[in-house]
Amino acid sequence: MAGQSGDLKLLSSFASPFSLRVKLALSFKGLSYENLEQKELHTNKSELLLKSNPVHKKVPVLIHDGKPVCESMIIIQYIDEAFAGVGPSLLPSDPYERAVARFWAAYIDEKLFSSWMMVFKGKTDEEKAEGTKQSFAVAATLEGQLRECSKGKPFFGGDSVGYVDVALGGFVAWVHAIEKLYGLKLFDAANTPLLAAWLDRFCALDAAKAVMPEVDKLVELAKMRQAQAAAAAEAQGN
Repeated sequence: MAGQSGDLKLLSSFASPFSLRVKLALSFKGLSYENLEQKELHTNKSELLLKSNPVHKKVPVLIHDGKPVCESMIIIQYIDEAFAGVGPSLLPSDPYERAVARFWAAYIDEKLFSSWMMVFKGKTDEEKAEGTKQSFAVAATLEGQLRECSKGKPFFGGDSVGYVDVALGGFVAWVHAIEKLYGLKLFDAANTPLLAAWLDRFCALDAAKAVMPEVDKLVELAKMRQAQAAAAAEAQGN
């Protein structure tokens, strides 16, 4: 597989759900790559990252034979097309089904991530409560979509993992971390039984386990950032 993948490098961060998406896609496709962990992204971005993604200056960036590709879902589409015939296809072959998959991947980015940011960064209890409310609303919508598009099969992609599974899969480590941090069980067997079962199946896959970050480390990082933010806010107030 390394011979089929050419020279692949990934600029990533272990805590980034968007980086995890790309790692999942590469893992499911069975592609070998060099992971270049980008540390201290908030204070000290590497020259390679700034050169490879001069517009947004953020991870993930996939570098294939010296050419950078940016933005997680664009990278996943690129991987699926550039390595067609290697491993499973992530995007459906039917144009309409591809469009539907892209729609739901965009929905996950726009709705799930934004509601989580309200929970993490809300300055008041009201803002955090609104973020929690929106998170559960998004989960309910995704539950309905999983019921419709899977047609009783295990994944959004049907019998095997597909584009939407990878899009949502990037967040699964943080789903567990948020439960530990706030007691917020987003995919609950009582309210979203299909998503709860999907979460268990997805996390049990060898290709997913191979790249999944440790939840406890994410929890530690979140607590550290919250403490830093609180200290900065207190310093501004003095």
